[in-house]
Amino acid sequence: MQFVDLDLARRLEMAEAAAGLECAKALQRTRPDFPVAFEEIAGGSAVFAGIDSPVTQAIGVGLNGAVADEELDRLEEFFRTRGASAAIELCPLVEMSLYERFAKRDFRLLEVSNVLFRDLDAGETFTKKNADGVVVRATTDDEAKLWTRTVSQGFAEQYPVTEAMLEVMEGFFHRESACSMLALVDGEVAGGAAVAAREGVCGLFGASTLPAFRRRGVQSALLAARLAWALDRGCGVACSIAQPGSISHRNIERFGFRVAYTRTKLIRACS
Repeated sequence: MQFVDLDLARRLEMAEAAAGLECAKALQRTRPDFPVAFEEIAGGSAVFAGIDSPVTQAIGVGLNGAVADEELDRLEEFFRTRGASAAIELCPLVEMSLYERFAKRDFRLLEVSNVLFRDLDAGETFTKKNADGVVVRATTDDEAKLWTRTVSQGFAEQYPVTEAMLEVMEGFFHRESACSMLALVDGEVAGGAAVAAREGVCGLFGASTLPAFRRRGVQSALLAARLAWALDRGCGVACSIAQPGSISHRNIERFGFRVAYTRTKLIRACS
């Protein structure tokens, strides 16, 4: 069993930060007119991919040691000059004083999420559970719109399908280190998800199921397919993020994941 320590937290957080960065770079390639920016600040990665984009945030701040006030100033300035609220995903393995310093700068708690992980062992196989009739395959190059629309509609009950959401999802589709997948039930598209690999860490992203196909094992099939993809590429650790107590959280735990830590998202409105 791999224990949760600062080294593991860095690996998990940097894998997610890399995914957001790749998404922004993909948007930059496919939409040169789209406002995109990214910087390494305070030991983490800050990304801007539109004011309302879920990718517009900083990840990994404070995981590489003490953070100077000047770095926090620069972090706030990165978002403020682009008209966006400053959003920070903060890992609890940072120095606790960093929370106090963000509070003094009028950051507030927006949400919490669990970072889950599991080891991947060579030769391991993954069985989809209660997923008879579900087939998962990698997307083809011409299916960007289909995959983007499918995943976004699967999230529609929780997150409105905005242009920002569609642009971000298409950015995920075009990432260089990732694979997008579609799940089909009796030949009909039922859901989709993505997986990425970075330095031995597999990140699971964007899994959603269309309402008409829920409770058919679509998420189980997507999880099994993505973990197999990661193992084929030599990943030794898999990571996913979910809201505590959610259906997604339970689905992930059924595949042997456990909570590494609970992360907090802090935000300061643009002024």
